[in-house]
Amino acid sequence: MKAMMFAAACLALAGPRGALAGDAEPRSAAATTNADSSAGLEYLVPSMEGAGYHVSNDPDRYRHRIWFSPGVGQLGDNTLFSFRAGFSPNTKLGYEMALGHNPAEGLHALLHTFNVVLRHPIPGRAQPYVTLGYGMLTAYPGQALNADPVTKNALTYGGGLELYLRDDIALRGEMRGATVLGQQQGVDGTVAYDYREYTIGFAFYRGLK
Repeated sequence: MKAMMFAAACLALAGPRGALAGDAEPRSAAATTNADSSAGLEYLVPSMEGAGYHVSNDPDRYRHRIWFSPGVGQLGDNTLFSFRAGFSPNTKLGYEMALGHNPAEGLHALLHTFNVVLRHPIPGRAQPYVTLGYGMLTAYPGQALNADPVTKNALTYGGGLELYLRDDIALRGEMRGATVLGQQQGVDGTVAYDYREYTIGFAFYRGLK
């Protein structure tokens, strides 16, 4: 009789313990799932997950890519707003269309050029380059003067530095010289007017592979 009562007591104690052990496992799994969910990040662009601000040293990242670059700076002594777009067929050569507007109150100008961009990729975030271009400078006298706009040939040359934040975004600073070819009253032949152009802005890249 005592043996039967002892066995019943053991079963009674074993039942609740087994149930508690079974309950503990789902709670642990649920807590782990919630912790993983709260610790995770959701990316608007899934392909950038895990990339962060890493910059690759592979020179092939410059091959077959397009870019556009808004910027602000100076042309001579006046403010300049610029926009550039280009294409790079290989790692060292690029072609770029550039548009710059100098919105002065009286005489303002529009400079549009086609440029060749040359670079030699080096490891790291800082990437220097040189550029050479040809285009037109159109000067608008404004409403104060009764005169037509004047368009002159322009040669541009210079260089810059890109500081990459990621493989697809860079901070871009540039200095160019602009030589405008025209005429001057009382002077025979062609006269060259030299200007300096300084710009800073961002460059956004996209590969075409």
